[in-house]
Amino acid sequence: MSVTVTEKAARHILKTLDKRGKGVGLRLAVKTSGCSGMAYALEFADESQPEDLIFESAGVKLLVDPRSLPYLDGTELDFVREGLNEGFKFNNPNAKAECGCGESFAV
Repeated sequence: MSVTVTEKAARHILKTLDKRGKGVGLRLAVKTSGCSGMAYALEFADESQPEDLIFESAGVKLLVDPRSLPYLDGTELDFVREGLNEGFKFNNPNAKAECGCGESFAV
């Protein structure tokens, strides 16, 4: 089981952590929400929790709670720019459907 980031996403995460002046990595989770049933949740983590599963990829620590891992296993987090917009993009092999806005998914 694993979760990874692309080099571009890693650069963005490390740059943001540096700007914040604190943090151990990026916390990834899923929650019940959105029009497709599940939504991704991201936040910068200042410390790890005892239950966190920690994956290291491209020099970045990714913290995932055990409940979210089955939905995120094999996911690659990318950072993309599309026109004037930029943000994280989840390449999740477990997602069977996504809503039109890309904010939620179904497994």
